[in-house]
Amino acid sequence: MCGIVGYIGTRVAQPLLLEGLKRLEYRGYDSAGMATVDAGRLSLTRAVGRVQNLEDRLGELGGFGGTVGLAHTRWATHGGVTEANAHPHRDGSGRIAVVHNGIIENYTVIRQYLEEKGHTFKSETDTEVLAVLIGELFDPEGGVDLESAVRAALREVTGAYAIAVICAAEPDTLVAARKGSPLMVGVGSGEYVVASDPAAIIAHTTQAFPVDDYHVVKLTRDGLRTSNLDNVEVTPKIMQLELDLEQIDLGQFQHYMLKEIYEQPRAIRLCCRGRIDAREGKVVLGGLAQYAKELVKSRRVILTAQGTALHSAMIGEYLLEDLAKIPAEVEYGSEFRYRNPIIEDGSVVIAISQSGETADTLAALMEAKERGALALGVINAVGSTIARETDAGVYLRVGPEIGVASTKAFTGQVAVLTMIALFMARRRFMAPDACARLMGELEQTPDKMERILEQDDAIRTLTEKYVERENWLFLGRGYNFPTALEGALKLKEISYIHAEGMPVVFIANKGPQYDKVMNNIEEVRSRGGHVIAVATEGDKDIGRVAEDVMWIPDTPDPLSPMLAVLPLQLMAYHAAVLRGHDVDKPRNLAKSVTVE
Repeated sequence: MCGIVGYIGTRVAQPLLLEGLKRLEYRGYDSAGMATVDAGRLSLTRAVGRVQNLEDRLGELGGFGGTVGLAHTRWATHGGVTEANAHPHRDGSGRIAVVHNGIIENYTVIRQYLEEKGHTFKSETDTEVLAVLIGELFDPEGGVDLESAVRAALREVTGAYAIAVICAAEPDTLVAARKGSPLMVGVGSGEYVVASDPAAIIAHTTQAFPVDDYHVVKLTRDGLRTSNLDNVEVTPKIMQLELDLEQIDLGQFQHYMLKEIYEQPRAIRLCCRGRIDAREGKVVLGGLAQYAKELVKSRRVILTAQGTALHSAMIGEYLLEDLAKIPAEVEYGSEFRYRNPIIEDGSVVIAISQSGETADTLAALMEAKERGALALGVINAVGSTIARETDAGVYLRVGPEIGVASTKAFTGQVAVLTMIALFMARRRFMAPDACARLMGELEQTPDKMERILEQDDAIRTLTEKYVERENWLFLGRGYNFPTALEGALKLKEISYIHAEGMPVVFIANKGPQYDKVMNNIEEVRSRGGHVIAVATEGDKDIGRVAEDVMWIPDTPDPLSPMLAVLPLQLMAYHAAVLRGHDVDKPRNLAKSVTVE
């Protein structure tokens, strides 16, 4: 969720960088920082908390000059919420500053290598390791300029990154690069804005291009150069941003979430406009027209997503099986990518993501494509990575969603999945009149939404009666089972019910995903979590990140669940005994359930 803003041009960078950070505050963060280069000198400051704290700090320092700079809002992954761990990070010489989104998975190995060369570190972050590595490789006298040093450093790292780099020794250069984490370059007149989100660009230019994976962009006031990690030059595709400032303005609302809840009737009208012909009983989805025959003949549909999008995918599964009579299944993107999925001939994968940048969903999509599936996307962000990687797809057209807790994107996803199901159903088994009836009902949905919104005050009064309750239970069946899950998720996301600080149990045995689990543990620790690990005997690294460890013998990964579950069973048993419960006769639980 971190935010990156970078600028190079003719204007003083500080005001533009602060403005960009404020437009990215919705993404969630715990600290912020800024660095600029002025008269061959690198100035850098950071602050824990809100962007306003950073702005106050800059005021105390008298402000930063310079027409090239970087700024960042951090959401802790490695190391706690401290100024030392906030971005930007310097290299050992203090000449180079780096901001970074993502995770460098092999940072511990690189850090050890750099420490052996005499480097010291001031933070617990993976980003500082990258900054120091770039500084180690930077050698202008030896012909290694900043761009070359960044490229050489990135050839040594594994993981995900979107980075921007400046250097006091090259005051007229800004270097950006990306792999797996979104990054865009806004193209102005004699200036460029680098950002992780178009919201930070749109006030300055509507022309931009996404940085592709493994690409490095060198920006100067005279122009840009884009190349891959092998230094082969490539030409970026500049596009028009489909966003304006009015769309991301709060207007009369106090919060973006409420604004976007109220935008849902209009959003669904835009989503369906031109796509429904109820009189003819047809759904017109231009993005899928080229693959209509393949969809009709498909034998299986896999929907992959994360979070709220996963709940819409579950509804999509019901829709496809119920209406189009085609086998469908939902896959967590984060799990699909790490197993050996069976993709048969006639398989279709639908990747669902508001941003089009969800890393796990993208990885699942790429895995399915590699195995021969037809890849479709249900995406809100035009030009996003998933949108570019799919064979075809349908945009939501619900407008930018600024609130972190998704609302209109969810209803937009369900609307699009309904249209896809009808698109396939009409071409397979569904009669025109039956299809027309459903489409007519879909067209009326926005009006019905508006009637529900009229109950806003009454719903608030009702909520006040129960808001102090510590436990809420959401139930639903059929199509509304996923709806219940989404309702529960929303309550947890924004009210923190059942979201208190608590012990976090990780199964961290040695296996193919060990390094990724270790990085996940670092993320939890940085947020104050107490880590309990189930780990493999002889693991010398786990004690560094876990407060408590339960050990299991080493075993092949496919057999590890039979071992790893035992300490969890024992932990549950002792917890029940210590709380005075009848372990053998837990309440409201039967050994055999014989009723529906």
